[in-house]
Amino acid sequence: MGWMRDESGLQKRRANHAPLTPLSHLARAARLFPEREAVVYGATRHSYAQYHARVSRLASALEARGIRPGEVVSSLLLNTLPHVEAHFGVPACGAVLNAINVRLDVGTVAYIFEHSEARLVLCDTAFIPLAEEALSVMEGEKPVLIEVPDAEAGLEATGRHTIYEELLAEGREDFPWIMPEDEWESLTLNYTSGTTGRPKGVVYHHRGAYLSTLGQVISWRMVMEPRYLVIVPLFHCNNWCHTWMIPALGGTVVCCRDVTARNIFNAIADEGVTHFGGAPIVLGLLVNAPEAERRSFNHTVEVFTAGAPPPAAILAAVEPLGFNVTQVYGLTETYGPITECLWDSARWDGLAQKDRAAIKARTGVAMPTAEEVTVMDEFMSQTPMDAETPGEIMMRGNMVMKGYYKNPEASEKAFSGGYFHSEDIAIQHPDGYIQITDRAKDIIISGGENVSSVEVEGVLMHHPAVLLCAVVAKPDEKWGEVPCAYVELKPGAEVTEEELIAHCRASLAGFKTPKHVVFHELPKTPTGKIQKFELRKHAKEWSAG
Repeated sequence: MGWMRDESGLQKRRANHAPLTPLSHLARAARLFPEREAVVYGATRHSYAQYHARVSRLASALEARGIRPGEVVSSLLLNTLPHVEAHFGVPACGAVLNAINVRLDVGTVAYIFEHSEARLVLCDTAFIPLAEEALSVMEGEKPVLIEVPDAEAGLEATGRHTIYEELLAEGREDFPWIMPEDEWESLTLNYTSGTTGRPKGVVYHHRGAYLSTLGQVISWRMVMEPRYLVIVPLFHCNNWCHTWMIPALGGTVVCCRDVTARNIFNAIADEGVTHFGGAPIVLGLLVNAPEAERRSFNHTVEVFTAGAPPPAAILAAVEPLGFNVTQVYGLTETYGPITECLWDSARWDGLAQKDRAAIKARTGVAMPTAEEVTVMDEFMSQTPMDAETPGEIMMRGNMVMKGYYKNPEASEKAFSGGYFHSEDIAIQHPDGYIQITDRAKDIIISGGENVSSVEVEGVLMHHPAVLLCAVVAKPDEKWGEVPCAYVELKPGAEVTEEELIAHCRASLAGFKTPKHVVFHELPKTPTGKIQKFELRKHAKEWSAG
């Protein structure tokens, strides 16, 4: 607990210093915009006064139940009103919020409960069986479950646990929030995917989250009163810090439990949504939505997309529908986005749509509140900015995590040389713009030549039959590895393996062309990322068989 609430060198509040925290955004909004609509979830609508009161009740109730500053409160929730409230209410009692990916298996959830030393869990009724089973295999002290039923989704309480509204009733609206004494204090604890072992706990501090909220306002060119749709899961980098950001602008958060094209179009048409973030797969949903699921709207919707480089073909198709897409890049360890593909109108407005889309797919440059993001070689030297020489994306500054919880070895390795090591491979253009080529583990080495899976995927996505694709290494006796493409087709589309290979051969060198194509629905995370580790496993087993 001491590491979560560092008592060393505290900077006390005084006339010329107050620790930076995103909690300040909601406290200010409640004073300035008490009657303005703050949160929408289906038929439920809360003003800023109501929002602040409910958050205060949650914080008060948690303190009354013995939750102390620096202790952890976990959540197993989707993008619903209680999860939005928890992002302010948990830290408002001084505690640390641990938003858990609801798609994780029982063993991993149990590990996170134990490793985080969670005292209490806010759990959606849909995930009560998961939480209960995780508790049953835990050793040591177990957290208390608070059940969160969802009338909007038709989920009634099981009757086995205290429910969320009962918890709020235990609190009081005039509860004085416990603000951080030091902006370096821990705000949230987010666990990485753990695809190569036990997940690591990424600790966010108040300062980093606060600066992320302000930097993204600039990068997104936001003005007052935006209407923001919650597509990025609140358990994924805390919704890229967006839920903390919106009150700074007196805006409205529109919750979305089920991410579908129909729900997104309805939210834009009915709620006037102006902004949302999401993985490229979300853009694909919109592009490929049947007419029956689309709605017309007369404003441009600003979209941040990240998680993987968006295929230029998808960018070219989605913008004419009324969306202006900005590619951003980041990791759990950087509070979500830390770079943006900042658009240079003077240079790029006159380009053809295809060329514009290719530029928009770049990873970009550091956001305003990021100190430095660049590409470096293994010796910690800047790579040539020649759009050819690969290196690792590295960053430093306030928008980098506090460290990995209870894992000093991993923290030391990640921060070696005075930079955070992303393990993402990229090139850098002469103008400084970074362009990611692959994760280090996703590079395919075929006959001694490096093959970027991202490059091959970009070519495949230009085929009219392809909905989604992923390219991984398949072991090969002659070449060591060869590219293997896994492809998900659009509904009703037909294409052969030979036709797709020929399509790639027309644009790629022979060693980059996929040697195999597998047609199958791709495994995905809740945030829309394709789980390449599953495909690599399949390709390896296929070769062995």
